[in-house]
Amino acid sequence: MEIGDTLNPKPTTQLPNYLMCYHLKTKHGNTLAVIDDNCGISKFYAIAETLSTELKINFINHSNDEAGSLGWDFKYKNQVITLHYNMFNGVSVFPRHVKNLLKENNAVLEIAHFLERRAY
Repeated sequence: MEIGDTLNPKPTTQLPNYLMCYHLKTKHGNTLAVIDDNCGISKFYAIAETLSTELKINFINHSNDEAGSLGWDFKYKNQVITLHYNMFNGVSVFPRHVKNLLKENNAVLEIAHFLERRAY
């Protein structure tokens, strides 16, 4: 081994070119997947457009409040999921209802992994 080798080590694995989202559990046991916790509203709209065009999702309910939060509901595999934006917490997805934890959580995770592959 030469001195130059220790200063410029060669990576043994290729790192992904995207950041992974993270998942939180609600007090009811549902999964909340944070897609990006530091973004603007334009990313929310880009994610909504991606879901609409690539997964053929139709948003069935739109809500917003005076604090700048948006919540758009959609059905995915017979589960109602909310795409949520808040200027303090970024973009996340979570189940709208607490009925079937396993199916709801799996649907949220599928959406989150789909968005990860799209570099959101």
